[in-house]
Amino acid sequence: MNSLISCGVIMQSDKKYLKWCEKQKNGIKIVNESINLQKAYLAKSKDAIKSMEVNAKAGINDWAVAASYYARYDAVYALLSRIGVKCEIHDCTIALFKHLFSGKIAPEFIQDLEQSKDDRIDAQYYTKTIKINQNRVISDTKNFVLEIEKIIDNLTKSDIAALQAMFKSTLN
Repeated sequence: MNSLISCGVIMQSDKKYLKWCEKQKNGIKIVNESINLQKAYLAKSKDAIKSMEVNAKAGINDWAVAASYYARYDAVYALLSRIGVKCEIHDCTIALFKHLFSGKIAPEFIQDLEQSKDDRIDAQYYTKTIKINQNRVISDTKNFVLEIEKIIDNLTKSDIAALQAMFKSTLN
């Protein structure tokens, strides 16, 4: 896992955005690491996967898409809880995940998370009919969550310390 914690270069605009996120009421905060929160959010992620599957099979694509996003988001939130970071602003959570893990996981996982958020917004807030490849959405979502679980399972204390230091250095 130590190769997972190689410090990357962050674009100045990304750094400014993360600083903005930190200043928000429910923005990014360093908190105590929490295995209990990590487990709770992974359980929520698994429930969202079940919801996604049920809705997809019932042909309720807008809720399948929404559940797909929340399965991914809750997995990322579990990871951040494990390293001692809290954020209740979805875009900030995603930006921090991207900052901390770009170059450490396949870029398509980050792109999939961002795209699933956009798809959820389209599905929940607009009335157009949504067509999805159900098998692909289900498979991609499960693969994403599995990848995050692997990262969590392989985290060491030194990895957590390095991730926290990377985050803190971004804000300075």
